[in-house]
Amino acid sequence: MTSRINWKASLSLTGTITKWLAIALLLPLFVAIYYGDPLLPFIITMGIALFIGSFFERLDPDPHMSLRDSFLMLVLAWITVACIGAIPYLIATAGTTSTLASPINALFESVSGFTTTGATVIGDLSADHYTPSILLWRQFTQWLGGMGIVVLALAIIPELSPGGARLLDAEAPGPRIKKLTPRIAETARFFWIVYLGITFLEVFLLYGLHIIGLAPNMDFYNALCHGFTTLASGGFSPAARSIETFSAAVQWVIIPFMIASGTNFALFFHFLKGDRKIFLKDKEFKYYFILIGIIATIFTILFLNSNFSGSAFQQTTILTTVRHAIFQTVSVVTTTGYVSFDFTILSLPVQYLLLFCMFIGGSIGSTSCSIKILRWIVILKSLRKNLFSLIHPNAVLPLRFNDSIYDDSEIKKIHAFTLLFILIFAISTIFVVLDASRVGINLSLLEAMGAVAATLGNFGPSFGPSGPMGNYLLFPWTSKLYMSILMIAGRLEIFPLIVLLTRAFWKS
Repeated sequence: MTSRINWKASLSLTGTITKWLAIALLLPLFVAIYYGDPLLPFIITMGIALFIGSFFERLDPDPHMSLRDSFLMLVLAWITVACIGAIPYLIATAGTTSTLASPINALFESVSGFTTTGATVIGDLSADHYTPSILLWRQFTQWLGGMGIVVLALAIIPELSPGGARLLDAEAPGPRIKKLTPRIAETARFFWIVYLGITFLEVFLLYGLHIIGLAPNMDFYNALCHGFTTLASGGFSPAARSIETFSAAVQWVIIPFMIASGTNFALFFHFLKGDRKIFLKDKEFKYYFILIGIIATIFTILFLNSNFSGSAFQQTTILTTVRHAIFQTVSVVTTTGYVSFDFTILSLPVQYLLLFCMFIGGSIGSTSCSIKILRWIVILKSLRKNLFSLIHPNAVLPLRFNDSIYDDSEIKKIHAFTLLFILIFAISTIFVVLDASRVGINLSLLEAMGAVAATLGNFGPSFGPSGPMGNYLLFPWTSKLYMSILMIAGRLEIFPLIVLLTRAFWKS
């Protein structure tokens, strides 16, 4: 049997994307100049990106990709970009005892950034004395990965246009992502323009709070960093205690932008094209909004319960409790990973409820990860359809949602993805527990499940030592490397990575 993969074309286009990463490094370089930080971490990385990108690009001067080549290029691009993204951490911390001086830790942090996971191995942001430019690069990687590095490449690199529809379908989160304009590059460009516009609207509002005195520590640098990581549903923050560090006004402003991160960006397209009622008409958005309201209400009730073990809430006002409940609900459902308090103080039942919420995810076509609301709706509707068919075996009952009919192949693909997601979660939990015990670390079931769900679902903070005010440093290097793979798999929605492991993919 012969290989049907044009690996030279895949590597060539991966090289093109890698070259463009050098342009992205100009932002932290300018920040380093402004703050007087060392410039070498970014200059050297830019040189490496240009060299590797140019070398790969020359392998096939006129690349043409098949569907298989697109899958290979997609995975190669994400791995390559994540590896190069770790280089500034290694150079900046070389010769120090900093956490990111370890290649595995630096790679974990870079993968967590680009996949918008938000899991970190940094023990103490203030104690390790990371420069403002390095921290901004950490936040900026999440913004680059939020809408998708390949979607960004489609918007600016003409060579990717011939296979662009396949790449958009493979990288964009969720089923039924269609191009909105005749040319796929225009669709990708629109997504990024809206993404950029909403990001800087948040930056403007956050910095505005600082100017009027409602957020004393939300200076422009912090506003820019949190603008990068909110709409990307990333969750990285230059503050050691995340959004808890900032005022209530900051938290209220961030909430609607987290909701926007979990919204299908195609809705923004139709809204800007004149359909002002599109958000009211879209059923997935309705379920998304209702679900947030229900979960937030449940959390509010639990926080107000005087018998609830999270006693930190017993001395707060009702408005403060409601704010925490809404903030954490939106953060976990959209897989953003921001925290307004340390949720490891909560009782075990509430922590397990938070774990369940990690499997929900936002809308299709959003920057959120995990399983997605549309998939859950289709699964429930197909279950209802199957039960109805048991009673009425001759009935023809098409599965409809949002004026679309889902055929059996689409339903099977959604079932397969969800089952595969849960299966990987279960197997990975066992691996993490066994790997931790190998080095003498005793993880509770909740801590192990939380770490896997938070990395596979790209949420970030987990429970126990890897909770919102902790980190993933305690895990052995093998688990951190494995969870880095989980983060990439979760961001690419599993199939593009899993299909590369099959014999049929490589052979005719």
